[in-house]
Amino acid sequence: MSFTKIKSNAKINLALNIIGKSKNLHKIESLIAFIELHDLILIKKIRSRNHRIIFNGKFSKNINSINTVSKLLKILEEKKLIDQKYLIKITKNIPQKSGLGGGSMNAANILKYFINRKIIKLNTKQILEITDYVGSDVILGLDSTNSVLTSKKKIKRYRNCKKLFTLVVKPSFGCSTKEIYSRVTKFDKAKFYTPKKKMFNSDYLRKTNNSLENIVLKKYQVLTKIKSYLRNLEKPIFVRMSGSGSAFIAYYASKKQCDRAQKQFNKQYKKYWCISSKTI
Repeated sequence: MSFTKIKSNAKINLALNIIGKSKNLHKIESLIAFIELHDLILIKKIRSRNHRIIFNGKFSKNINSINTVSKLLKILEEKKLIDQKYLIKITKNIPQKSGLGGGSMNAANILKYFINRKIIKLNTKQILEITDYVGSDVILGLDSTNSVLTSKKKIKRYRNCKKLFTLVVKPSFGCSTKEIYSRVTKFDKAKFYTPKKKMFNSDYLRKTNNSLENIVLKKYQVLTKIKSYLRNLEKPIFVRMSGSGSAFIAYYASKKQCDRAQKQFNKQYKKYWCISSKTI
C-alpha cells in the first residue's frame, strides 16, 4: 500500500490576549492564520503489532517518544475508534518551541485524515474530547483557515482573507510554553468576543498585540534587538511574536518587500533560522 501525503501547515497567532485563568489553564482569545511553511506527513496502514512514527528533517531532533501524534493514536485506540496500525513519517520543517504549532498541527492533520477518509466517525463532543487530550490548540488545525478563537472557546472561521507575506525568524533557542504561561501575572480585557472578518485587515491587526511577548522579551533580551531590527526592515505592516515564542514574524503587504527583508536579515543574523512565507 502506498503512502498518503498530507501537508501540515504552521499556525501563527496574529494576536493573542490572556483574559483569565481557571483550574491551572489560562483562558485565551486569539486571531489565527496559517502559512505556507509546512511539515510533510506520509501515512499508510501496516501489518504490525505497533504503530511506527518516524520523524526526520531539519527540526526532528529530540522529539519525545510521547508526542502529539503518539497521544492521538493512543486515545483513538483507547476509544476503539481505530484497529489498524499505521506507519507515519513526518518531515519536520517547522521549528520546535517556536510558537508555530508544529506538533499540534501534525496531530490535527492526521485526525482530519482519519475523519475525511471515513476511517473514524466522530460527533462534535468526541472531537473536542480527543483534541483537548492531545493539546489545547489541536482543534484549530482541523480547518487551516483564518480563525477567531473567542474567550468562550468558540471558533469562527473566515475564508478569502487578504494574504499577508511573512518573514519568520527564530533564534537558536526555543521557549517552553508552560514556563512562559507560568510567568503571566495580569490579564487582558476580552476584545474578540464578537468575531468579524475585518479583524484580519492590516489596520485592525496593527492595533492588536500578543500578551506573552513582553514576558518573553524580558527573559530573552536579545529578542528585543531582533524585534527592533525587523521593525526597520523594508517597512513591515507590524512585527509580532507568535504564540509563546520564540519565533518573531514581520508582516508585509508584498512578496518583494518580504524577500528583500529576508536577504538583509540573513546577512545580519547568519545563525538565526529565517524563512519567507505567506498566509494561506
